[in-house]
Amino acid sequence: MSVEIVVHSEQETERLGAILAHALPDGAVVTLLGTLGAGKTRLVQAVAEASGVPKGAVGSPTFVLVKEYRGQKREIYHFDAYRLRDSDEFLELGVDEYFDSNGLSFVEWADKVDDVIPLDHLEINVTLIDQLTRAFTLTACGEFEQDFPQRVKNAFERDELTVNSGQA
Repeated sequence: MSVEIVVHSEQETERLGAILAHALPDGAVVTLLGTLGAGKTRLVQAVAEASGVPKGAVGSPTFVLVKEYRGQKREIYHFDAYRLRDSDEFLELGVDEYFDSNGLSFVEWADKVDDVIPLDHLEINVTLIDQLTRAFTLTACGEFEQDFPQRVKNAFERDELTVNSGQA
């Protein structure tokens, strides 16, 4: 199941990040797709800040490939596959250990390494509409909670942090 959430400001991106921070289950893998400058890293910053990581601590992992942040409840792992040659190089980072942990794993440019991404994950495709507007398309893949994207959208539209299970 896929849903689209359109944000019109940085504050709305922060709100979406806060909803995801509260709603994503432990050990979730989130793939992030979109062009350069679309807002992939900004979304991870918003999730991290809502998780208790100090504002400004999260940056793009383009040159270091993976960054780790300690949130209040769990760790956040932020990967960037943009500069990798292939999936083997990604696996050399020890991604299996990250994916098997209770932390949240965010993989930017995941389409470059999609053959080693866990089948059960949340895909977020970020589309730049204009300077302030972004469309975030959330897709539950594999056995990731199929109604999760709709529950996030409902919480976003209601301006709540709570993502209820079942009918929202």
